[in-house]
Amino acid sequence: MRLQLGYVPLCDAAPLIAAHELGFARAEGLDLDLTAEPSWATLRDRLALGHLDGAHMLAPLALASRLALSGPPSDLIVPLQLSVNGNAITLSRGLWAAMDPASEDPTDVARAFARAAEERARAGRLLTLGTVHPFSCHSYQLRLFAEAGGLDPATFRTVVVPPQYSVETLARGLVDGFCAGAPWNDVAVAAGHGRIAVQGGALAPDAPEKVLAVSERLDGAILPLVRAVARAGRWCADPENRAELIHRLARRGYLDLDAALVGRAFAGDPNARSEPGLFLRFGASVEEPRLEDAEWLVAQMRAAQQVRSGALEGSAATVYRPDLYRAAAADL
Repeated sequence: MRLQLGYVPLCDAAPLIAAHELGFARAEGLDLDLTAEPSWATLRDRLALGHLDGAHMLAPLALASRLALSGPPSDLIVPLQLSVNGNAITLSRGLWAAMDPASEDPTDVARAFARAAEERARAGRLLTLGTVHPFSCHSYQLRLFAEAGGLDPATFRTVVVPPQYSVETLARGLVDGFCAGAPWNDVAVAAGHGRIAVQGGALAPDAPEKVLAVSERLDGAILPLVRAVARAGRWCADPENRAELIHRLARRGYLDLDAALVGRAFAGDPNARSEPGLFLRFGASVEEPRLEDAEWLVAQMRAAQQVRSGALEGSAATVYRPDLYRAAAADL
C-alpha cells in the first residue's frame, strides 16, 4: 500500500525519514512518499483535505485540527508520539547584549528579557518574536518564558514563521527572536545571528512535541505504519546509528544542511547550549500517546485563550489513541 506522508524539515522528523529510507515501512508492506511541507498550516490543510494520509505534526495542532479549532474539519487521530522537548528560544545578539542577564539561569534570563521588552514597549517599539504556529508548544513556551520573568505576554508581539525560515527572518531583523525546534536554533548560533536564551524543556519539561497524525480512513494501514515508524524511532535512538542518521537528515531532500550543523543538535554542543535530551531519548520518546499529555495541551490552549475555560472537557480521548499503539506494539 502506498501512503503520502508529510513533514516539516526538522530533526524530529527523523523516525518518518528513517522508516522510508531504511526499509522499515517496506517490511510492513507499505511504500511511503514523503513530502516536505513549507509550513505547519499547509501540512494541516493538506491532511484535512485528504492530500496527505498522515504526517509528522505538532501535537497541539493535531488536536486543534481534529477539534475544529484550526483549519478545515479533519478526521485526524494520533496513534504514536514522536518526540518530547527539543525547542529553544533564540534571541538576536543585539537583544541579548541589551538584556545583559545576571546569569544564564532561565529565571534570570526571563527577567532580563522582561526588562528589555518593557523598555521597548515604553518607547513604542514592541519586541517581535517568531513562533511556528499559534497551536504549538513553541507559542506556549514563549508565554511561559514571559510569565517566568513577570512579563505580561501582551508586552511583545508574536508572528508565525515556519521553522526553516526562522534563521533568515532573524538575520534580516524582521524578528528579535524566535522559538523553534532543532536544528534551527543551532543554525542561527553557528551563523552568528542569535544566542540561545533558554531551552523549551526548562519552561515545560518533557512537553509533548511532535506526533504521528493519521487519517482515520487509513483503517487497516494504521497499525503497520505505527510499527514501521516505531521501529525506525528505535533505530534512531541507537548511538551506533547516530552518524548515519545525521548524514541522511542533512541531505538536500530533507534538511539540506551541512551535516556538522545537524550533528550539533544531536550532540548537545555546549557552546550552542542545545538540548540533547530529545535525540538521546528517541527510544523513550517514540512511544504510546498519553492522554495526560493531551489534557496538558488542552490546558495550555485555555491559558492562551484559544478556547474558553471548561471547553473540550474529555475531548482529547477522541484524538489520542493509545489503544492503537498498544495493538501495534504487541507485534514489535
